[in-house]
Amino acid sequence: MKTLDELKLEYLQHLRAQYYSEMTVKKICKSVDGFIQWMTLYQQVDTPEQIHIRHIDAWHAHLLNWRTVKGLPLKPSTMNIRINSVRGWLTYLAVRGYVLKDIPKALKRVKMPRLLPQNVLTHTQVKQLFNSIDTTTLIGYRNRTLLELMYSCGLRVSEVLGLDVVEVNLDHGTALVHGKGNKDRIVPIGKTALRYVESYIVGIRPFLISNPREQALFVTERGNRCAYHIIKNWLKKYTDNLDFDVRVSSHTFRRSCTTEMIRAGANIYHVKELLGHESLDTLKHYVRLNITDLRKTHQKTHPREKDSAR
Repeated sequence: MKTLDELKLEYLQHLRAQYYSEMTVKKICKSVDGFIQWMTLYQQVDTPEQIHIRHIDAWHAHLLNWRTVKGLPLKPSTMNIRINSVRGWLTYLAVRGYVLKDIPKALKRVKMPRLLPQNVLTHTQVKQLFNSIDTTTLIGYRNRTLLELMYSCGLRVSEVLGLDVVEVNLDHGTALVHGKGNKDRIVPIGKTALRYVESYIVGIRPFLISNPREQALFVTERGNRCAYHIIKNWLKKYTDNLDFDVRVSSHTFRRSCTTEMIRAGANIYHVKELLGHESLDTLKHYVRLNITDLRKTHQKTHPREKDSAR
């Protein structure tokens, strides 16, 4: 009988064959590793036929009781990431007869609180951040262009870093984006972002590349394709000097783009297509922005609301 570790490696290869990104595979691996280590250490289970529903229930309780170094419980979203990863792996094992089919079904997601999107910048804050970037330097102009493009198109950081020059059509104002699961989509680029992209391609990028064969749109000082940690470092440097009430990450611009578009009345189906989501369900938290904003407007403008204040 194969060990849990051996079957984990098989599963990761299966995910790669299904065109999962390497970043996603690493995240799933981390969750499954944690599950296997816990099963081995606390349940003395190291092969799949030893797994029973009581083990699943015990691991679920373990997640609920987990405390961080600050003494805080895991966020429901973090718990569900781990649960989804482990359940996906157990489903893989069940389909192949390694565990009973009831095993993955016993692992239930925790209920998510109905919260509005967090860590979102207002458009005023976005402009404040963009204007703080020194665009008189090559790297500064590159950074401003990258953020303008992410904010305009609602791109994931992996998507913007994966862009090649030939995938940006300046005449039509569009970009061919490679999304999750190797799924491509064409997105429109706003006028402001397009102006920066065109200036960057024509007047900045040629001075950064050292190899004329380099296809990457965004490159480093050495002419290589930019990596995620580079963005993370300079984005922190920019935001440390600004008095924002939210923690800014590369994903903040995707959330902020979505929030502003839906608040302005954008068709949610069009937003889904722009972001590359498979289901409208992913945007359910953003849809609640409409009723939140509507309630504020109602309270401020409805005549009966004014009467109640007297």
